[in-house]
Amino acid sequence: MLLLAVCYLPLVLVPGPVAMTGLSVLSGVFLAPALACAFLVVDRHAPRGTVTEAFSWLVTTFGVGSALGSAVAGPAVELAGTASGFAVAGAGGLVAFAVLLATTRVLDAPTPSAVPVAGARHAAGADAPAAAHGEKNAP
Repeated sequence: MLLLAVCYLPLVLVPGPVAMTGLSVLSGVFLAPALACAFLVVDRHAPRGTVTEAFSWLVTTFGVGSALGSAVAGPAVELAGTASGFAVAGAGGLVAFAVLLATTRVLDAPTPSAVPVAGARHAAGADAPAAAHGEKNAP
């Protein structure tokens, strides 16, 4: 996450199209691993039977964050120029990194044994007891 934020910050210098393309590619290299890690953390900490909903909330936060970032970066560019728009992106990444540092203890905590949520159905597991007794699964 830190590398993603740090790679956006040199764009504040607005060095020209060729250099900005290279810097954008460099920052983009760290985007996919950051997203993959976010989904892994959610998968690890979501209670059994709620992972799909947890992923939906994660995607929602991406959308909200993108909208808020655009809402801040647009006026920043209008008021202070192009460099300030890139500063907003870098600052957003640094804020995300600060949140990550603040929550590290929670994220590193071992997850308790997964306990099924009442009424939740799983591809394997929830159907197994019924199948073992020869019962048909309810829709």
